[in-house]
Amino acid sequence: MTKYAIIIPDGAADFPLDIFEGQSVIEAANTPNMDEIAIKGKQGIAVTVPASLTAGSDVAMMSLLGYDPLVYYSGRAPLEAAAQNIPLATNDWVFRCNLVTIADGRMADHSAGHISTKEATTLIQELAAHIDGRNIRFYPGLSYRHLCVINGIAFKVQTTPPHDIIGEKASRHLPHGKGADLLKQIMEQSQAFFANHDINRVRTDLGENPVSSVWLWGEGQKAVLERFSTRFGLKGAAITAVDLVKGLAKLAGLDLIEVPGATGYFDTNYKGKGAAAVKALDHYDLVIVHVEATDEAGHSGNAQMKKKCLEAIDEHIVGPVHKALKKYDSYRILVMPDHPTPVQTRSHSHDPVPFAMCGHAIQGIMHKPYCEKNAYESGFRVENGFEMMEYFLKT
Repeated sequence: MTKYAIIIPDGAADFPLDIFEGQSVIEAANTPNMDEIAIKGKQGIAVTVPASLTAGSDVAMMSLLGYDPLVYYSGRAPLEAAAQNIPLATNDWVFRCNLVTIADGRMADHSAGHISTKEATTLIQELAAHIDGRNIRFYPGLSYRHLCVINGIAFKVQTTPPHDIIGEKASRHLPHGKGADLLKQIMEQSQAFFANHDINRVRTDLGENPVSSVWLWGEGQKAVLERFSTRFGLKGAAITAVDLVKGLAKLAGLDLIEVPGATGYFDTNYKGKGAAAVKALDHYDLVIVHVEATDEAGHSGNAQMKKKCLEAIDEHIVGPVHKALKKYDSYRILVMPDHPTPVQTRSHSHDPVPFAMCGHAIQGIMHKPYCEKNAYESGFRVENGFEMMEYFLKT
């Protein structure tokens, strides 16, 4: 039986940068293990986000896991609700609920300074008690990421991810459409409630970004996916700190492996994730490791941090996992971001992502290090990103 591993450095793909003398982050980073996979195997590009959908991790990760988002996608928030085991009725709508910092009317920070989970939970729970509405429920999550469930209203709204409008006037991107008035009302109530909160006073005194508002987006209703084992005939597990990916994994019937110290940020436990993946190979046909840190660095516009995170992924995850796979008679390994998060724009992009794979029966196209430029030059392009999984597993 062949063993498979997929390493996902979220948002790692990027454009040439002056700070790296015209190289991308991937090209500039010291990633000998990713380079080995590209040189021994093949690299190419894949389109993970259809042009008609928003370039987000929800759509891109669904594609990467082998599910056509044009068929299965129902919104981001329902995926995160699945991760938290939140029951959704047929007339429930769930929204992602960020804690954000708005300064001088502009979206200054989509994460309120990556507020601690302890502080954020207090704020969300107190806001829930403050807002009068039996049909409105709040569910605390990790750091700035939370959920709001609203029952009994048939929404038809357009919302905007806060990480896509950094530096822009928030008022230009408020929800609009059927039901938008309620969403804006909740956001306005949160602004009044947070304005003089003790947690914000302390954060301001410490020079940290205060929480100005909740920001509602990513709406949808209950999501359903075909089981991965039925679709591909393999028993799989996923390692991630992000509820979005956890939700996708749960809906697909993949087991979740928790790693202490996995934060979804720069300080995540890279070594722990790598060690957990190596151990999991003994029990699963496929192990998927997702790392959010590179995406967060892209949203922060921090090229040096993005490079540092990518190098940590290469050293502590890709290297150990590839070494462990070599002990098996047959194996394959794939390194592939879900989407680009260029540091220049600080938001997601529809551009294709570079991938590299090697292992059993994979014939090389070109023998060059892993990066966007070489992936494009290979001429190997997967137009429908959801087809990558079947190609990787069954070619």
